[in-house]
Order: sequence, then structure tokens, then C-alpha cells
Amino acid sequence: MSETKVVDACNTYCPGPLMELITYMKQAEVGDVIELLSTDQGTATDVPEWVNKIGHEMVNSEKVGDVWHISVRKAK
Repeated sequence: MSETKVVDACNTYCPGPLMELITYMKQAEVGDVIELLSTDQGTATDVPEWVNKIGHEMVNSEKVGDVWHISVRKAK
């Protein structure tokens, strides 16, 4: 059964949020969703690029206030 894990990387800067996501993705099971919270503007472009390169699935990406909420499903 898949689960959703929230990773709060607010107030950390490049490459911190992406490195946090990578760490949690390595521990996740296929089908799990990781929601990354980040205040770093670069995260909005860095994460989708990494997801496409690795082959995972972007579920959602939206900015709420000053915080990016980016959800990624582990595909392999």
C-alpha cells in the first residue's frame, strides 16, 4: 500500500530541498508519494527536471503563499 510522506525543506536553499527529496525517494517504496515543501524558488524548476531525468512521476506542483508544494510519485 502506498503512502504519502511530507518533507519540510522550507528555509533551506539550493541544493538542499532537492537533496532532501532524493534522500526520501531512496527510502520510499514504488508508488509512494513524497510531498516536498520548499521556500526556495529554484525548487520549482530543479525538482521537475530531476523527476523527468530519473523517471518518477510529478503529481502536483503549486505555490501556496511563499511555499512550494511539490508532490512526486516514486515510479521505480
